[in-house]
Amino acid sequence: MFKQNIRIYITMVIVSFIVASCKVPAIVEPPAKQQVVPTTFAQQQDSTNSTTIPWRQFFTDTYLQALIDTALHNNQELLITLQEIEIAKNEVQVRDGKIRPSVGVKVGADVDKVGRYTSQGAGDAATEIEEGREMPDPLQHYGAKLYANWEVDIWKKLHYAKAAAVSRYLSTVEGKNFVLSNLIAEVANSYYELLALDNQLEVVRQSITLQKNALEVVKIQKQAARVTELAVQKFSAELLKSQSLEFVIKQQVKDAENKISLLVGTYKSEVPRERSAFLQIAPTIVHEGLPAQLLANRPDIKQAELELQAAKLDVKVARAEFYPSLDLSAAIGLEAFKPTYFAKLPESLLLNVAGDLAAPLVNRKGLKAEFASANARQLQALYNYERAILRAYLEVSGDLSNVRNLESNLALKNDQVVALTKSIGVANDLFASARADYLEVLMTQRDVLEAKMELIETKKQQLLNVTNVYRDLGGGWQQ
Repeated sequence: MFKQNIRIYITMVIVSFIVASCKVPAIVEPPAKQQVVPTTFAQQQDSTNSTTIPWRQFFTDTYLQALIDTALHNNQELLITLQEIEIAKNEVQVRDGKIRPSVGVKVGADVDKVGRYTSQGAGDAATEIEEGREMPDPLQHYGAKLYANWEVDIWKKLHYAKAAAVSRYLSTVEGKNFVLSNLIAEVANSYYELLALDNQLEVVRQSITLQKNALEVVKIQKQAARVTELAVQKFSAELLKSQSLEFVIKQQVKDAENKISLLVGTYKSEVPRERSAFLQIAPTIVHEGLPAQLLANRPDIKQAELELQAAKLDVKVARAEFYPSLDLSAAIGLEAFKPTYFAKLPESLLLNVAGDLAAPLVNRKGLKAEFASANARQLQALYNYERAILRAYLEVSGDLSNVRNLESNLALKNDQVVALTKSIGVANDLFASARADYLEVLMTQRDVLEAKMELIETKKQQLLNVTNVYRDLGGGWQQ
C-alpha cells in the first residue's frame, strides 16, 4: 500500500511538472545594438584621465575645500542616499532569508465547546481519557511545538531574486557615488558663482564712483554753459541705474550664500571666501582620456548597468513562477488537554512532516502579465543604460568644446576691457576740451561697465565648465 501511494505521488509530480511547464512564455531578447561609442574625443588619443585626481587636488582653494568637506558630512540629499543603501542592503538579507528554512516556536492554548448532539460531541461523550475518566467538556487544548518551513528552490527563483537584490544594492552604492560627484561639483560651481557676484558688485561700485565724479564734472560744465540740463539728467539717470544694479547684485549674493548653506547643510549664511583675484584664478587643466573610460568612471553608467542586471534577473524570477514550487514543513512538540499531561510520553508527542507541490494550471493571466512587465522593465533598463552612455559622451564632448571656446572668448573679453578702460580717459579729455559731447563720455562709461561684467561672467563660465568636465568624466567621488 505504501509503495502504491509513492507511485501515485510520483505520477502526480510528473504530471504537474509537464502541465505547468507547457506554454511558458519566452524571454524577450533585446534588439541588437545599433550605435557604437566613438573611440576618442575629437581625435585625441591620450588615455590620461583627470578623474584619477582626488577632488582636494583638483580644487585647491582652501575655502572651497572646507565647504566641500562640510557638505560631505551634512548634505541632506547625500544622507538620504546613504539610507537608501541601508534599505537595499537589508533587502539582500530579506532575500537571503527566503532561501533558507524558517524555524520557529509556537505555544498556544484554546477551549472548544461542541454541541452534544453532533457527531464530535457524541464521540467525545463516549470516549474516556483514562479508565473511568470521561473527556472534559468544554475541551481544553494546550500545545507547544517547534516548527520549520522551507521552500526548495528547484528553479533558482529565490537565488535569482537574491542576486537581483545584490545588484540593486550595488546600484545604490553607485547612486551614492553619483550624488557625491554632483554634490562636489555643485558646491564648487556655487562658490565660483558667489565669487563672480562679489567681483561684479565691486565693479558696479567702482562704476558708481566714476559716474558720481562724471556727474559733478557735468554739473560744473552746465554752470559754465557748456552743456545743458539734459546732460546732467542723463548722467544722473545712469548713476541711478548703477545704484539700482548694486542692490540687485547684493540680493543675488545673498541668494547664492543661501544656496551654498543648503548644500552644506548649515544655517550659517555667511560663506568665508577670497573675494579678490577672481580673474586671476587659473583653472585646473583637464585631461579627458578615452570614451571607454566613462564606463568605469561614471557612477550613473555603472548604476544603469547594475539596474539592467537586476532587471534581467527579475525576468528569470517571473519565468520561474510558472513552474511548480515544492514546500516542505515539519513540526515536533507536545499536545494535551492539560499541561500536566505533557510528561506522559509518547502519548502527548506531536510529530508532523509534510511536503506540498503547487503548480499554476489555470488562470495564469496574472503570471503572464507580471512576466510581460518584467520583460518590459528589462528593455527599459537596457535603453536607460544606452542613454546613460550616450548622455555621458555628449556631455563630455560639449564640455571640451566649451573649454576651447571660453578660453578664446576670455582672451578677447580681456582685451576689450583693456581698450575700453583706456577709452574712458580719452573720452574725458576730449569732453573737457570740447572735442567730444557728453553722450560719448556716457556711452563709454556704460560700455566699460558692461564689458567688465561680461568679462567676469565669462571667467565664471570658464571655471564652471572646468568643474563640469571633471564631474562629467566621473571625477570627484573617488576618495
